[in-house]
Amino acid sequence: MSMIAQTSPLLATPARPSNEVSLTRLYMLRATYLLIVVGLGSEIWPQIFDHPLSMHRATSSLLAGVSAMAVIGLRYPLRMLPLLLFELFWKSTWLLAIALPLWRVGQIDADTMESVKACLMGVVIFPIVIPWSYVFANYVKAEGDRWR
Repeated sequence: MSMIAQTSPLLATPARPSNEVSLTRLYMLRATYLLIVVGLGSEIWPQIFDHPLSMHRATSSLLAGVSAMAVIGLRYPLRMLPLLLFELFWKSTWLLAIALPLWRVGQIDADTMESVKACLMGVVIFPIVIPWSYVFANYVKAEGDRWR
């Protein structure tokens, strides 16, 4: 068991104890994971099971995986922070690299605008709920896992 605790990031002791993250922040994180589970899940999962076979469904599959992983965040909100960071980074990238250029040339259709709204919501909410001092202590300052 001690070998697993030393090698598994989900079981490892964080550099900054979770009690340094307020209970309010933990509930805000849980609410965010719940929003992903319900909001994203209710939209994506029906598409997964009722769709024409196509390679274009790769994005839907990825988002279904995000919504499924967010369920774990309800129980382990700090351990699942990489999921929120992933969400923040991909949404920011999509907004800057895809939506902004389309907007500049006036080519945003109704479907794209819905995606813009959803991504903007995440780009606004995630930075507010993520405990950045915890992220810095555990993902930037903390010693990395051994290489050998």
